[in-house]
Amino acid sequence: MQKITFLFILLLLPMMGFSSSHNDGERNELIIQEGVASYYGKRFHLRKTANGEVFNMEEMTAAHKNLPFGTMLKVTNLNNGKAVWVRINDRLPQSSKRSIDLSRGAAKKLDMIQDGIVKVKMEVPDQETVLALMEHYQNEKPEDIRLRVFEEPIDIKRSEVSLLDLKIELLQNITAGLSR
Repeated sequence: MQKITFLFILLLLPMMGFSSSHNDGERNELIIQEGVASYYGKRFHLRKTANGEVFNMEEMTAAHKNLPFGTMLKVTNLNNGKAVWVRINDRLPQSSKRSIDLSRGAAKKLDMIQDGIVKVKMEVPDQETVLALMEHYQNEKPEDIRLRVFEEPIDIKRSEVSLLDLKIELLQNITAGLSR
């Protein structure tokens, strides 16, 4: 009877989710905003942007209502998962219902030219950018921008325990007990 109970437990362990491997998830950039994106191109090509540089519709740039010029954003098209990194160099009107206006080059990479307007998420590359944005906005952060600081997790080294080794040891104990 003991033998059957131990074998039953050995068979159940893997099904109960006990595992000897630990899967660390990759660290993602931080989402600071979700909204609607559009793009602009020929009409504004070679004109000055709000930060004073000349707009090139094929570069990876964007206009935003209030993110500081030079901010790097990863913009992901929520319809197809395609993403592109852009640099903020222009302004959208405060009354705009869009969250971001992308250059035509960035819109091509997101495969949104045909659609014209798509839902997107915007991410910054690291916590340092989040802290810089918090410093920039201080107490006047726009309502539609999320800025959160996360503490780095403590990396605890775990000793690897092999279920196979435990099963073998348990079986050896069972057979030793039966032979007594």
